[in-house]
Amino acid sequence: MPTKPRWRVAILDDHEPSRAVVREAIRAASGEVVGVALCCADAVPLIKRTRPDVAIFAVGLPDGDGIEAAAHAILATDCPVVLFTSHTNEALLERAREAGVMAYLLKPLRAAELAPALDLAIARFGENRQLRQTLEGRKLIERAKGMLMSRYRLTEAEAFHRLRRAAMDSRKPMVEIAKALLVSESVTRDVPAE
Repeated sequence: MPTKPRWRVAILDDHEPSRAVVREAIRAASGEVVGVALCCADAVPLIKRTRPDVAIFAVGLPDGDGIEAAAHAILATDCPVVLFTSHTNEALLERAREAGVMAYLLKPLRAAELAPALDLAIARFGENRQLRQTLEGRKLIERAKGMLMSRYRLTEAEAFHRLRRAAMDSRKPMVEIAKALLVSESVTRDVPAE
């Protein structure tokens, strides 16, 4: 029975020698290359088609900037991206950070650096996703509390208690109760009075 790869990796790089080095380092670390693209325009389709655990993007590509491609790919596919470049300047690092890039590998690649960078990128991306979900959940709960406070003239503590009690009674997370409450409120508001 074949073993599961450590990670499934997509590569966006137009330079064949660089791709070969990355591909070999991934294989040596028990990973699997699930797809390769050569230009920015193919980045999002590559990730959507292959559904990798992580993607490695070169910065300089024939049809554009790998950092911009990374920003689009992260938003469109929710996949962590690691940059692979020979450049190390502060402006590049800042752009990469703003784009949501999770790690950085320098050319020429030292194989020993690949696994820690990919593991760190995947872990950080998961943590960021969890934080975003928690924040979004809190915002939903706050909106639901506000709706209850307005509709039933409750204090904030009373509205929170009602949401918590509904969650406990239904054995569902409070964020699910808040979502349901907000959806039902919007549906009720959209129903004609006559």
